[in-house]
Amino acid sequence: MSQPPTLDKEHELELQGYEFIAGIDEAGRGALAGPVVASSVILPRASQPWFKLVRDSKELSPKKRESLFDLINREAVAVATSIVSPQVIDDINILRATQLAMKQAVERLPRQPRFLLVDGMRLPLCPIPQMAIIKGDKLCLSIACASIIAKVTRDHIMEELDRAYPGYNLARHKGYGTYEHIRYLSQAGPSPIHRLSFAPVRNVIANHLGNGR
Repeated sequence: MSQPPTLDKEHELELQGYEFIAGIDEAGRGALAGPVVASSVILPRASQPWFKLVRDSKELSPKKRESLFDLINREAVAVATSIVSPQVIDDINILRATQLAMKQAVERLPRQPRFLLVDGMRLPLCPIPQMAIIKGDKLCLSIACASIIAKVTRDHIMEELDRAYPGYNLARHKGYGTYEHIRYLSQAGPSPIHRLSFAPVRNVIANHLGNGR
């Protein structure tokens, strides 16, 4: 397992006078189906024993993610999540939908942050001072915590959608463009929760139209 993310950036900002520093990350940006989910987390200033267990959500087993999901929700100063639907993603594009989800996740925090640490991008419509950190979920503890909240939340949503839209095995691949998903998508065509603006889904629609289905 890689080195744990640190609180170096949060401590640096605290020395500059900032309080309530929020980490923001998303899950599902690259998927072909389901929503994009963004979460924001404000951590306590004092170090906690479980901090050393946190990693980028992609590096953790589902069991460890679930355990940390509960810890973060219980012990963080504030946690919030926003969900943006596939229909909105198709309407405004995935970048803007991701930024919208992140902005809403900040706005829904019960305690408003004074600075934002955002994984990989800036939020131009959010007036709070902020910093985009490339690979922030691997480097910055509050962003890594947000990545866990977003990932577990979205995984739960995709498991529910698998029951609502059987035949795609959404609970296994969580809507990402795996070989299995593309195969099921090609057989059945897109469901109401597929992102019609994404090229692999568009290609399936075109093939179905070409075959007269």
